[in-house]
Amino acid sequence: MVQVNFIRENKETVLNGLAKRNFANAPSIIEKVIIADENRRTTQVLLDNTLAESNKISREIGAFFKSGEVQKAAILKEKTVLLKEQTKDLSDKLTAYTDELESLLYLIPNIPHESVKSGKSAEENEEVFRDGVIPDLGENALPHWELAKKYDIIDFDLGAKITGAGFPVYKGKGAKLQRALISYFLDKNTAAGYQEVQVPHLVNEASGFGTGQLPDKDGQMYHSAEDNLYLIPTAEVPITNLFRGNLLQESELPIAMTGYTPCFRREAGSYGAHVRGLNRLHQFDKVEIVRIEHPSTSYEVLENMVEHVKSILKELKLPYRILRLCGGDTGFTSALTYDFELYSTAQERWLEISSVSNFETFQANRLKLRFKNKEGKNELVHTLNGSSLALPRVLAGILENYQTAGGINIPEVLIPYTGFDKI
Repeated sequence: MVQVNFIRENKETVLNGLAKRNFANAPSIIEKVIIADENRRTTQVLLDNTLAESNKISREIGAFFKSGEVQKAAILKEKTVLLKEQTKDLSDKLTAYTDELESLLYLIPNIPHESVKSGKSAEENEEVFRDGVIPDLGENALPHWELAKKYDIIDFDLGAKITGAGFPVYKGKGAKLQRALISYFLDKNTAAGYQEVQVPHLVNEASGFGTGQLPDKDGQMYHSAEDNLYLIPTAEVPITNLFRGNLLQESELPIAMTGYTPCFRREAGSYGAHVRGLNRLHQFDKVEIVRIEHPSTSYEVLENMVEHVKSILKELKLPYRILRLCGGDTGFTSALTYDFELYSTAQERWLEISSVSNFETFQANRLKLRFKNKEGKNELVHTLNGSSLALPRVLAGILENYQTAGGINIPEVLIPYTGFDKI
């Protein structure tokens, strides 16, 4: 959530940033925020003054009773009745203005970093890096869904029978390769200094609001209405919420955590050839890295996270590229995002496999996650996260890019985890 003080003091900067995102009705919403905030602050001052006057009169009443001046005390008591009515009226108004302000702030996405360019869609993202060799597979190359069927390692029909489309069943060496990738990713992350955690796969509403999935992605999340719990769309949600409401000491920073979870996304409105096989699922596995950082170091850390994900893809020997997202394609909560895309040789298209983002104070403001700085003042931290990595499209890339006439080779770095070198 963008801080209201920042909006009030930097109105033009906020409007320019939201224009990069093509955020509809930004001037109108920002104006409503400023008015609601002014009403809230004015009402707070009136309420504080009224309470102060009420306390002062209460002390005077006590003094009059003590000195035996009962009539003077009775006159003042009549005044306290009026002040109590005014206090209740002002309290109700303050609650209404505060709720209105919060509702408006929840609608506003993060302000993009100054390096983020304007743009309306993914077509305007900027490629900043490319690495790896795209193999020449010849004319008989198969897409991963056909390879999965040929070698009986992933069953999409069986998943549809049990649950529905987008819930595959991994079998035999396919299941083992999936588990190998998870273990490999976690080992890489922990070796880089991330503490591994296992977290719940369901979160409450406060957690969804804390990291910004709610209300923005409400329709894309699976929701249990009876318990008011949400299946997580990413491990970022429960891991970051481990620190919701915390006041950290500066010496506790940085905090680096990693975790594996299944992820659940309704992906409403997704259809067509681009969602075939593992390209887009309702349930998929992902290993996440999350960092809580001092504001002065967060962008240096973002670059380090990008380098970390690059090192994993280098070891897997997969062709990939990195994009710096334009304003129109940057996620609601992010200030700056780098997307990693793997080249699917059989499909002849790029597939997103990771997003690495700096949220600056946007999530921390919602989470009320702060640290006490060297001057003894409370300050919001910066939060960051990245996929390290999302499994379905990485697995699809391995199946397609490592296919041969005699089977599918396993990347060398994964063989100690799989126990076999070919499918």
